[in-house]
Order: sequence, then C-alpha cells, then structure tokens
Amino acid sequence: MTPVLIIDDDQELCELLRDWLATERFELTAAHDGPSGLAAARANSYAAIILDVMLPGMNGLEILRELRQSCQTPLLMLSARGEPVDRILGLELGADDYLAKPCDPRELVARLRALLRRSQPSADTGSEELSLGNLRLDTGNLMAWQDDEPLQLTQSEALILRALMTRPGQVVDRQTLSREALGKPLGSYDRSLDMHISNLRRKLGPHPEGRPRIQSIRGRGYLLGH
Repeated sequence: MTPVLIIDDDQELCELLRDWLATERFELTAAHDGPSGLAAARANSYAAIILDVMLPGMNGLEILRELRQSCQTPLLMLSARGEPVDRILGLELGADDYLAKPCDPRELVARLRALLRRSQPSADTGSEELSLGNLRLDTGNLMAWQDDEPLQLTQSEALILRALMTRPGQVVDRQTLSREALGKPLGSYDRSLDMHISNLRRKLGPHPEGRPRIQSIRGRGYLLGH
C-alpha cells in the first residue's frame, strides 16, 4: 500500500476517499485541521500529500509554505473555490498539482499516480547523474546540487531541470516540458509551467554576470545555458 496524507476538514470526504483509494492500493491517513496536518506531514514519511486550501487553525497555503522549507514530498492542492489566485499562490509556494473541489475520485487517483510516476526514472535510461557547469542532478532520486550545495527543489522543479539538463544548450518547447515534467499537455490558459519555472529560476539564481540560467526563447520555449 502506498501511504498518502490528506489534510482536509471535510471528514465525510476523507472517509469516502479513504475507501476509494484503498481499492487502488493507497493507504490514506487523514488530518482535519491545519496544525495537526502540518505535524503529521513532518513526523511521517508519505509518498504524496493532498492538501485543502481552507482549513481551521492554519490554512493550506500557510502549511505549504512551512512544508516547502524542508519537505519536498509530491503535493496536490484541493480547493472548493478553485479560484485562479489560490491556484497561482499554491504553485508559487511549491504545490506540484492542483484540483478543484468537488472532484471525481477517479481523477484524484489519476493525478496521484501521475505525481508518483513522474518521480521515477525511465526504465530505459535508469538513474544517472547529469552535470552542466556547477549544476548536478541525480535523475533517479531527483536530488540536485549547485556548487556542491543541495538545492531544495520540488518534484516538478526537479523534473523540469531534468528535462532541460538532458538537452543542454537546446531550446525545449513548452509542450514537451509540460508533458515530461508535469505529466499533462499544456492548456491554453495553464500557467502552472510558468510558475514552476519561475520558482526554479529563483532557486538557481542568475549566472555571475547576471544572465538568467533558464532563458525564455519567445514563441519557442526554454533553454538552460552554461
């Protein structure tokens, strides 16, 4: 069974999802308020976290901000409102995916499986270490270093970096990045890829002369330069 934590104050929904996910070989642990959810996430190891935005005691965005200081577990955000500002803030703070409530349990399972599948190395390539300048990336465990200092990257950020580092000096189009790193085609108004790349740029910083490490090539995609 794959351990998953859900932090949501809707206890009826949590029980429904617990039963549904059990049939899909997920073991669901539930917390129903912000502080207990944050404590559970810190105290235990989960394959993925499902996090609601609206919670008593501490909202989901606050929890996400705290978690991403030390925890890079794949995280899916839920919101009953589904407002763009919630989605954008969640992605900026390091959520890997976003789903509006009410949601179909089958779609939730599909999103969870996609999150977990994306973090696994390809059976064809296995695990290897990529290097580009002062950057290193272990493609198996998605751990990255810059000047031998570890980078705290989310799964999505690490997968974007992997897609770029396997094509050094080449422009990678947005659809390719979205499919390889986010596991989905890029929609017309989908800003998730932009948010993840913005976060990754901030963590990598610019080259010493000020040139961005990840360059935007207008109308084409992104390039990771030396």
